[in-house]
Parts: sequence; structure tokens; C-alpha cells
Amino acid sequence: MASEEPVEVVTCTAPVNIAVIKYWGKRDEELILPINSSLSVTLHQDQLKTTTTAAISRDFTEDRIWLNGREEDVGQPRLQACLREIRRLARKRRSDGHEDPLPLSLSYKVHVASVNNFPTAAGLASSAAGYACLAYTLARVYGVESDLSEVARRGSGSACRSLYGGFVEWQMGQRADGKDSVARQVAPESHWPELRVLILVVSTERKPTGSTAGMQTSVETSALLRFRAEALVPARMAEMSRCVRERDFQAFGQLTMKDSNQFHATCLDTFPPISYLSDTSRRVIRLVHCFNAHHGRTKAGAGPGRPGPGAGRAGASRSPLLWGLQLPLARVLVAYTFDAGANAVIFTLDDTVAEFVAAVRHSFPPELNGDKFLKGLPVEPVPLSDELKAALGADPTPGGIKYIIATQVGPGPQVLDDPGAHLLGPDGLPKPAA
Repeated sequence: MASEEPVEVVTCTAPVNIAVIKYWGKRDEELILPINSSLSVTLHQDQLKTTTTAAISRDFTEDRIWLNGREEDVGQPRLQACLREIRRLARKRRSDGHEDPLPLSLSYKVHVASVNNFPTAAGLASSAAGYACLAYTLARVYGVESDLSEVARRGSGSACRSLYGGFVEWQMGQRADGKDSVARQVAPESHWPELRVLILVVSTERKPTGSTAGMQTSVETSALLRFRAEALVPARMAEMSRCVRERDFQAFGQLTMKDSNQFHATCLDTFPPISYLSDTSRRVIRLVHCFNAHHGRTKAGAGPGRPGPGAGRAGASRSPLLWGLQLPLARVLVAYTFDAGANAVIFTLDDTVAEFVAAVRHSFPPELNGDKFLKGLPVEPVPLSDELKAALGADPTPGGIKYIIATQVGPGPQVLDDPGAHLLGPDGLPKPAA
């Protein structure tokens, strides 16, 4: 038990990010350097976040960490890599002649407590939010002000993208030491205010094949993955950046779906094959295509509500390198993407949310939790037209979707100034659950 107040206590929150151009595969396992660049959307922390408290004290005898109330092994290699890197940066800052408000702090042990307000390891990017939050919080405790991409990346590759709000690219970099493999913001969270995100939670179970093991096997066995990384992703990154900049939802939506499908194709091309999608995931894919096709027929291709400046000319992709994207785009009101898990992430504009939520309720009637089926941002219930019901076709699957989280694009990590928000008490141990 510590006898004195911890010298320094900091609590921060960090967001989940969802990749629309996927990261899958590392060229360096230890430094966590990717075989291709990726681009993601940062989700709002009002709905999905990790909260982390870090405390350092002369009284602590060892580094310790608690995740969601349970003490975990602090010797875990990725955790150690983050701690080592942040302490190295703190030492470097001191040797560069910066005043150190905590002269002995580098020799102090750290206690860390972290909680997610969403299911861990169920394909909701919990490790990205967790390691981004760890890096950001440790940096505040140790007085580190440099770029934290490398610290977060050493914990979980995609965590570096959660260091920023809005739309973020993780540049793969070329250097062997990874110094140029960094995250950069493409556009801030205020850039596309109409964009909405729906997370359709299919499963809260831990996935059978973890991302780390899965992508390593893919790199070793999938020729398709190598082709994707080298021949396709560079042009897709450029096109996705354009879609974001110009708020071109038509092209953004189609490329998001195509890239998700291609990522899961590389998983199937892995040997033995990996399948993260469930039957319900595939039903969601069908639902999105039926919904879009119905509106394509009934609205004769008119652009969606408040389209971006690029929407009017999204009829064909301009880049000849975007394999398979030269065809005119079908009308896209709703787009799906799936990470390494069965849960669907849906992108749409705010004037389509209510009708699509109604379509999900129709296709996946809630079993018992009808009042708790929709979490997050409020969505007004609307009736479905008989024509749309007919277009959706397939027999409903009761309980297929456990619940929906409605959210939007959000900011990067935040420091919580309220001492009441600390997860660790004055003794450096987790506060009892309220």
C-alpha cells in the first residue's frame, strides 16, 4: 500500500477508429510496421471510448496494470514496448535540456487502470482505443510532447490512428526503423457534419482468430494480400482521401464496401482460411445492397441529402489504377465495412439514418430488448414503405443484431481534468466499482 499521494495522476480518454481502407499485414512484427497504408474514421467518444488513468509514485514497487477491473500481466511484450518507448522519449526530452517538473519520475513505477465502455476484443477496435489511450496518458504523466505514433503503434498498429480525431491516415513508411510510419489527420471531425455511423453489434464474443495471428498467417500464405498491398492500396488511399476532402459520399461509400470485401477476401485466401464474417454479417451486406438498389430504382439516381461537392461527378472514378472501380457507381445511401470480426459498421448521411435503422429492425427484429436496441445518438422511429419491405425480401432473423450504437465522427484523445474521473485512488489502486 502506498503511504503517500501519487506524485502525478492523469486520466485521459481515447476513441475507437474504423478503417475504411484496411490495414492487414506487417512487414516488421516487432516494430509493428504495416505492408500498406490505411485510412480510418475516428468515432465519437460520447458513445465509444477507452478511459485510462496512470499514476507514478516513489512508493510503487512495480509497474502494474488493470483492464476493466482485472489485473493483467504487465510483462506482456506490447505493453512493455509502450512503456519502454515512452520512458525513452522522456529521457530524451530531459537530455535535450527541457525542465523536468518531476526530476525523479523516470525511476518511479507506474500504475495504470483502463476501462472500455464497449465489448473488448469483439471486433470493435478495442485494442486501438486502449493503446492510443495508454500512450496519450503515459505521455502526459511523463511530460512527453513528441509524436506518439510510434508509442501507440508498438501496442497495436491501428492505435496510432486513434491519436487524432476526424479522418486519419496511417502512412506505412519506407524506413526500416519505422520512423516514417506515422499517423496524420486528413480532415478534422468538423469536416463532414452530416456523416453518421451505425455499429450493428452481431456478437460480443471474443473472436476465434485474433488479428495478430490472423494477419501474420495472411502475410505468409496469401498472394492476394501482397497484390492488394502493392498494386491496389496506393491508388485507393488517394481516392479515399479525395472522397473525404470533397465529401463525396457516393464514391466514399462504394470504395468503403469494396475495400472491406477485399480485406475479407484476403482472409479467405489465407491458408488455412480465416473467416471473420458470420451468417448475420452476410445478411447485413445483403440488406445494404437491397436498400441501396431500392433507392436507386425509386429515386432514379438523384444524389443523397446534402451531398458533398464531389457527389455530382461520382458517376465514374477518375483514377485508371482503381481496379474494378471504372464502372458507373450504383446509388449509395448506406455503406458497410467489417473489421476482423462479425460486427458491421455502417456509414450513411444523417437524413438516411432513421429509415435504415427501421430496415434493420424489420430484418432483425429485436428479441426482448426492444427499448434498448438502439444506443447512442437518438434516432426518430419512421415507418418503412411496403415497397421497401418487399425489396428487403428475406425472412426476418429475430435477434440476429443484438443492438445498434448510433454515433458520428469525433475528436481525438482528451485529458479529463476532474479528479473524480480518476480510476485509481490515492493509494494507487483501482477505486471500488460504484
